[in-house]
Amino acid sequence: MPQNENAGKASRKPTPDELEVAGLVPLLEPFFRGSAVRDLMPEPLRGVMEAHGLTPRHGAVLPQLLAGQPLAVSEIARRLHVSLPTASELVGALSRAGIVDRAEDPANRRRVLVSLAEEHRLPLEAFIVRRTEPLLRALEGLSPDEKAGFLTGLTAWVGEVQK
Repeated sequence: MPQNENAGKASRKPTPDELEVAGLVPLLEPFFRGSAVRDLMPEPLRGVMEAHGLTPRHGAVLPQLLAGQPLAVSEIARRLHVSLPTASELVGALSRAGIVDRAEDPANRRRVLVSLAEEHRLPLEAFIVRRTEPLLRALEGLSPDEKAGFLTGLTAWVGEVQK
């Protein structure tokens, strides 16, 4: 996990509200456990992932490809906040498993475009829907302003974690 340049430095004392938020974070951990993720994954996709030894890190690439637009490996690296060689390795393993397709970019032959293999699109969509159900239910109860605040806070947190 990337470390913030302030890691290990003395910091201010958290407020009671901040401590309350910090206390909620570990309660989300079971949602991210491998077994919880694996159990929700549709069999065709789970079987391929397991047969090829693919990990959650490989799986993190897949939702990026759901929008349907092929992405350059460099864009995948940027989105996942990993190095270009790491993104290339992840895409290569997914390609060998047949989960993604790689193609030369017609506009720039040095660039590789990655897309989700059509046979895996529906199982991945089903998996994403199942994984996001708790979040979507939670968001339904929020006002538009609260949803905007949640998105702003979550985006800021991701940005801090990825530093």
